[in-house]
Amino acid sequence: MAFLQAAPPREPFLQAPASVLWLIGVLIAAHLAFLYGPWPESFWDSLVFVPERLANGVTAEGLWPLVTHMFLHGGTLHLTFNCLWLLVFGAPVARRYGTGLFLLLFFACGIAGALTHLALHWGSSIAILGASGGVSGLMGAAFRLIHWPGTPQGVRLVPLFSRPLLTVSALWLLTNLIFGLTGFEGQAIAWEAHMGGFFLGLLGIGVIDRLSRRDAYYSAG
Repeated sequence: MAFLQAAPPREPFLQAPASVLWLIGVLIAAHLAFLYGPWPESFWDSLVFVPERLANGVTAEGLWPLVTHMFLHGGTLHLTFNCLWLLVFGAPVARRYGTGLFLLLFFACGIAGALTHLALHWGSSIAILGASGGVSGLMGAAFRLIHWPGTPQGVRLVPLFSRPLLTVSALWLLTNLIFGLTGFEGQAIAWEAHMGGFFLGLLGIGVIDRLSRRDAYYSAG
């Protein structure tokens, strides 16, 4: 009888792994601390990434923001977009490869985005901040995990030069160029950092996949 049947188990929100939800929580907490915390503006200024600080020589003060800039955002809308995209594109990566490799790829792509911005804006005094480089990298990685139409069965990662992957990559590049030239909500967009992270995600997921299989081999052995 239908009314005696057990209710189906509830699915987790977007089946997001705990590591993704924790990372989103950390980003939100950092933003709240930025808005309402007791720390002076000079403290937050030391955490954003400014190309000028590395152009004048490699120092700890210049290198540390390669990571810390990812935890700060220019506004609530900026944070919201990054958290939503992190939820969508980070979940499949974390689900397949686990917390450690997921975080490794996220931070590597964020750093790659900042270094791309550094290379194209050498000596600039304009700061960049936000997790967009890392999130864009997870997007690139997730694109290679999707079983696009025409992808051969049994392929772990979509080939780099497959037509669907080239198409979505071109669309992402075009979108970033448009927003980079026009801005968004009155703010400049560091589209170069987005693309630096994105392309490292496309390539780096291959390394992550090999590391994952190696770990599985040693665990089984």
